[in-house]
Amino acid sequence: MQRLLTGLAVTTVLLSSGPLALASPFYSPPAPEEDAPTFSGDAELGFTRLSGNTNSQTLIAKGRLTWLTGDWTHTLRGETRNVTRDGETSAEQYLVAGRERYDLSGPHYLFGFARWEQDRFSGFDYQFTTIGGYGRQILDSDTHDLSVEAGPGYRIDAIRDDETEELGVAYGAFAYSWEFSSTASFDQEASIEATDDNVTTRSLSSLTAKLNSRLALRLSHEIKHNSQPPETADASTDLTTSASLLYSW
Repeated sequence: MQRLLTGLAVTTVLLSSGPLALASPFYSPPAPEEDAPTFSGDAELGFTRLSGNTNSQTLIAKGRLTWLTGDWTHTLRGETRNVTRDGETSAEQYLVAGRERYDLSGPHYLFGFARWEQDRFSGFDYQFTTIGGYGRQILDSDTHDLSVEAGPGYRIDAIRDDETEELGVAYGAFAYSWEFSSTASFDQEASIEATDDNVTTRSLSSLTAKLNSRLALRLSHEIKHNSQPPETADASTDLTTSASLLYSW
């Protein structure tokens, strides 16, 4: 089963206090640029509403804060998604996460993150995950960037109307960016989290085109799949497609 969350929101605005924001990956992100600001952030808001024969509305909001202290990169992230149709909610998701990165010599780094998420229709009351490990920058050029990371972790699955499970996690992720012209780029990030009970995969693909020095158009497609969700889950796969207008200053 698949659940489709579609937010075609050309009125979506991403506000960023850093350089022009691209995919801004959370998993296996590249090292900050040498001239990166000490503090930066972004916020994304998408909303669509239909009325008449069909009454529906979609809200997608995301936020991220990043600050640098020496070799450390600290990141906080929050997301929410809500979809209603004819007065009934068909999707309701929340996510809060924090990430730490410590750069070693050369292309090597250590990382750790913690994530809390709640999905009303996933069959879980909530899930809490902590992961730490090692990462490496594979490509670092003006055109291509590729970084990978892996490590062990721990997850709490609070299953709705059932027992809470505590699981060990094997984690891996990569992030790739391709600036194929001076005004356009493609970004892809993906991760896998494997436990004895199930495997969770996540993917975010985005295409960004600069309109001018301040504005850009971003098209993105996000997939989250659970190989063995609880019996009360509505679906095993969530798909989110969005079109956003990005503004930077």
